[in-house]
Amino acid sequence: MYAIVKNGLSKRGHTQKTLGLLRLMEQGNTKDIYPDIVTYNSIIDGLCKLGQWEKVTTLFSEMVNLNMYLDVCIFSTLTDGLCKEGKVEDAEEVLEHMVEKGVEPDVITYSALMDGYCLRGQVNRARRIFDILIDKGIGPDIFSYNILINGYCKKKKLTKAMQLFREISQKGSKPNIVTYNTILQGLFEVGRIDVAKQLFVEMISTGPVPNLSIYHTLLDGYFKYGLVEEAMSLFNKLERKTENIDITSYNIIINGLCKNGEIDKAHAIFQKLSSMGLLPDVRIYTTMITGFCLQGLLDEAKDMLRKMEGNNCLPNNVTYNVIVQGYLRCRKINEMVTFMKEMTGRGFSFDATTAELLVNAICENPCVVDMLPELHAEIKK
Repeated sequence: MYAIVKNGLSKRGHTQKTLGLLRLMEQGNTKDIYPDIVTYNSIIDGLCKLGQWEKVTTLFSEMVNLNMYLDVCIFSTLTDGLCKEGKVEDAEEVLEHMVEKGVEPDVITYSALMDGYCLRGQVNRARRIFDILIDKGIGPDIFSYNILINGYCKKKKLTKAMQLFREISQKGSKPNIVTYNTILQGLFEVGRIDVAKQLFVEMISTGPVPNLSIYHTLLDGYFKYGLVEEAMSLFNKLERKTENIDITSYNIIINGLCKNGEIDKAHAIFQKLSSMGLLPDVRIYTTMITGFCLQGLLDEAKDMLRKMEGNNCLPNNVTYNVIVQGYLRCRKINEMVTFMKEMTGRGFSFDATTAELLVNAICENPCVVDMLPELHAEIKK
């Protein structure tokens, strides 16, 4: 019962209540409810995810003082938490400490360290950890491969990523959905479209069944390089499988069509969403508004903004920035001021792109400042 409540509190970030429950357990009169290594590990995991390292250190010291046997799980939890916070050097120290205590790191511990280095772009160091796994004969598993492949893809080192990808099968394992998706994203990122297509064909024949994430990656890639017909062909096949499509899929299609100048097709797809039982969300409304603004269709963008408000889908900071940018690019300052007042009234603020466009507009016409009361007051200060 204590464990269930504790886990629920930890997952929801109620660390103070979780610690209070720990103290209550410590006051128990029987060993049955006294906190054990599993209890501490669960709480430390929650604290690590929230970055509350002082409390983590306190609990860790308590465990040492209680002469608890610190197992590989608790050390792996600490290593993972530190790496996700970018504290990879500290994680290395934890690894050294556990070895000193006679606790042998496992594939999870090493994978956490690899992930930490990859997050910092230090793929060579991650590879060093990967090679240690091989030397020790304790891995790597598919999770380790995926971490390193992702690291290489982020650094656009696709040759090394593909070498690792092929190595998985040679080692008697199989690439999973995450592996394929990571490689496909990397290939599209560097423009190796033909290789990405071949890999997808290979996946269809010998790999895992493609899921929605795979199709989203393909659609994004096709649109990025102007392959609108191929994207729509794939989308039409997806659409026939109604169980395999959601509002995110339609957002990708509408965004891709807008960026390729197919605003009418994008709007037609948008208009049929409600009849399909899919309610447009703030993201898809914003995508459509962006498309109109890119084409200079500001009246249509404004109508879409009012439509989403009428449908109880309130615009967010991104929505307002997009429409303000549209009016700034077309030098329609009077109309822009209206939306600027709306967004500031709702507690929203300019992003970097909007601020840059506004500065450019002021440089071209200093009188713009007089049209912006809030900005004019700040300059006078």
